[in-house]
Amino acid sequence: MTRAAVFDVDGTLADTNHLHVTTWWEAFRQAGHQVPMHAVHRAVGLGSEDLVEHLLDPDRDRSGDAAVTAAHTALYGTYSDRLPAFRDAGRLLGVLAERGWTVVLATSAGGAELDALLRAIDAGDAISAVASADDTEEGKPAPDPVRHALGLAGAEADRSVFVGDTVWDMKAGTRAGVTCVGVLCGGIPRADLVEAGATAIYADPAELLAHLDESPFGGAS
Repeated sequence: MTRAAVFDVDGTLADTNHLHVTTWWEAFRQAGHQVPMHAVHRAVGLGSEDLVEHLLDPDRDRSGDAAVTAAHTALYGTYSDRLPAFRDAGRLLGVLAERGWTVVLATSAGGAELDALLRAIDAGDAISAVASADDTEEGKPAPDPVRHALGLAGAEADRSVFVGDTVWDMKAGTRAGVTCVGVLCGGIPRADLVEAGATAIYADPAELLAHLDESPFGGAS
């Protein structure tokens, strides 16, 4: 039976969360919104529309929301040729594929941003499919992105593991019925990830790879 290894990307495989924080903060500032960076950091991992909705006054005039999202896209795009992957991120995906796991990405990124992230990770043919922001109506913390990833892999939830760095990831994975693994490299505290559903925590992809046999990926085929 197929086993799916589902991975978030930003903050999990690529060291991009703080780039998102800075560029979202600047996009909000340009539109006249004062949003503290710590609040933006906690919202990273949500899709763009959901992030704006989460951070701004619900009684606001929403006519400017599209401009905020467009500004973030433009600002973040200036980094697209130098996005940094975490150490051993691509190697981790390759090892899992060699061990018989079907590797699928589940990310709120799409389009040119997703292409840049895939280049940064440089995992070659290890990635079987990508469930992007363009594929589902609801993003994380709804289970839809993870369930879509499982569908692409042809795997059942109880045979699958989802790795992410945010509370939104853990909630989405838990609601989809998969085993959730948290990584701390996105900057979210361990306790928050555990409370949201993580059953195991690692510092980053390199530590997960080093302890793969003892992790939720180390079970019998």
